[in-house]
Amino acid sequence: MDDDFLLQSDTARGLYHNHAAAMPIIDYHCHLDPAMVANDRKFDSLGQIWLEGDHYKWRAMRTNGIEERFCTGKDTTDWDKFEKWAATVPYTMRNPLYHWTHLELRRAFGVNKILNPATAKEIFDECTAKLQTPEYSARGLMKKFNVQVVCTTDDPVDSLEHHIALQKEGFAIKVLPTWRPDKAMAVENPAAYKEYVEKLSAVSGIAIRNFTDLLEALQVRHDFFASVGCRLSDHGIEEFYAEDFSISAIDAIFSKIISGKELTQAEIITFKSALLVEGAKMDHASGWTQQFHYGTIRSNNTRLFKQLGADTGFDSIGDFTVAKNLAKFLDRLDIDNRLAKTILYNLNPRDNELIATMTGNFQDGSVAGKMQFGSGWWFLDQRYGMEAQMNSLSALGLLSRFVGMLTDSRSFLSYPRHEYFRRILCNLLGRDVENGELPASELPFIGKLVENVCYNNAHQFFGF
Repeated sequence: MDDDFLLQSDTARGLYHNHAAAMPIIDYHCHLDPAMVANDRKFDSLGQIWLEGDHYKWRAMRTNGIEERFCTGKDTTDWDKFEKWAATVPYTMRNPLYHWTHLELRRAFGVNKILNPATAKEIFDECTAKLQTPEYSARGLMKKFNVQVVCTTDDPVDSLEHHIALQKEGFAIKVLPTWRPDKAMAVENPAAYKEYVEKLSAVSGIAIRNFTDLLEALQVRHDFFASVGCRLSDHGIEEFYAEDFSISAIDAIFSKIISGKELTQAEIITFKSALLVEGAKMDHASGWTQQFHYGTIRSNNTRLFKQLGADTGFDSIGDFTVAKNLAKFLDRLDIDNRLAKTILYNLNPRDNELIATMTGNFQDGSVAGKMQFGSGWWFLDQRYGMEAQMNSLSALGLLSRFVGMLTDSRSFLSYPRHEYFRRILCNLLGRDVENGELPASELPFIGKLVENVCYNNAHQFFGF
């Protein structure tokens, strides 16, 4: 894992070191807590910053036979948890966690040792000591990794107080909200949904009695997000919803929800279809980019979901059929010229070519790369997943217009994932040049292509 890690040719090494390495980071989709940035959180230990909320590591530890109390337990110390993680690391070889772990140790802390039980205490103590210095606070780490912009993930009822505070303070790194209206669509549980509607009514100042009122309340909040610098929406969905609907039919469904009645599956899908379309129209009117992360089956382990809650490591890839509904959803917007810039992220790798060709259906020449095949996501944000995504995009679209990588992370130590992606990109292009599949005479242009995918495309696409 030296300076030429993953760079398997002279051309790849030249592309990375001369073009990719120094580019700033635009992390346009992450799950950082904006309060931690506003308060410039200081971390007590390496165990805390690395293992707090990291379901990737928890999954690996459980698989390695580590008891749950060392993953999410409250009766164990940061060192107790870290010691168990260090014991797991040697068993993660060929899992991206092995690379990520050592990249983060090297790039954040300058630690070049391999993490294992023999080195665990030394590494823990050295990194924990560094975390007590200003350079290693939340903001310090963002500066250390040359971050320019981060876009967090925020619910329509969120106050955005921390984003506003950072902007008033004049913090050099842009910390912008992203509109994530998943709870506004979650009508499967009428009681919880009714509570959410009451919160939305309170923060918007709109009495919500029907679907039209609901849309008005969401529009008020949408406008508020825009005023705080929001440029993107994001939707975490199992599949795309594209049922035909009328406002009267949606009003009837909404009345059932508010009265606490259970909906049929057909009613749930119809309601989601309506909100997905109406929300997309808001995004287009505001000039935002809409993102869709689809294809996961969440909280599969009922016993541990009841014990630990959501987002604790029990989600997996789904096998939903999406092509017809996705095409219908996009076409419904495009036919009225109300299709916003769009990024589609699939979780099942079988959909790579599907998404790469679907984006081509709705490119209209108005914006370069208007329809984006999003980077390898979640279970696919590892070397093989990234290579497969970029190969499909290259074969069926334009890699040169790709807006590149993001962390999708809750951790301030995850920025080396951008480096990981950049090395993989440069290695792919370098291999093509070395094999005579791309002309060496065009290396200046290929170098510019690398810079664009790493940074320039995103900067221009999102209007940062």
